[in-house]
Amino acid sequence: MAKIDDQHYINLVLKGDTNAFAALVDRYKDMVYTLSLRMIRNREEAEELSQDTFIKVYRSLGKFKGESKFSTWLYKVAYNTCLDCLKKNKRKQPVIAIDEYTEQQVEALHHAFDAIEGKERKQMLQDCLHLLPGEDGFLLTLYYFEEQSVHEISKIIGITSNHVKIKLFRSRKKLAAVLKVQLEPEIITYYERERR
Repeated sequence: MAKIDDQHYINLVLKGDTNAFAALVDRYKDMVYTLSLRMIRNREEAEELSQDTFIKVYRSLGKFKGESKFSTWLYKVAYNTCLDCLKKNKRKQPVIAIDEYTEQQVEALHHAFDAIEGKERKQMLQDCLHLLPGEDGFLLTLYYFEEQSVHEISKIIGITSNHVKIKLFRSRKKLAAVLKVQLEPEIITYYERERR
């Protein structure tokens, strides 16, 4: 059975069928929560911000023009809701040094990471993304798990596509730094030797 597109539900809501919004919430609630958790790093707050996001989206659904995918617009609302929370609470994001990582070292980390079994690798990646500063985890989640294009991400966070590419590059280097701490040093050394 083909998946009903988002616009169908949006049209129903705009015609007065408020129950149709539940289908959109069900479709996107997990990712909105995940993205909120990546930025806020607190489960209870991420749940509240996810709810706030859907309330904002519901109230302004009439403003959605369809110029981008509904998911892009929804993630933009989630991103801005999280940013507002971070600014309001003036939280400091952890700083991860990335200057000392060469491209060869980053590649060696990825090869070492590939050697880990699938389920364990996925859990380790989730754990490492949680250790990144909020926006970095948010960007990498959008790009790799939601498979949003650079262009879509630029719409979500309100910067140029080139700036998104730079941010993704830096976020990957930060992820490599976190992975290096998490992975066994022997595995990394082995793969660095193999690549020479």
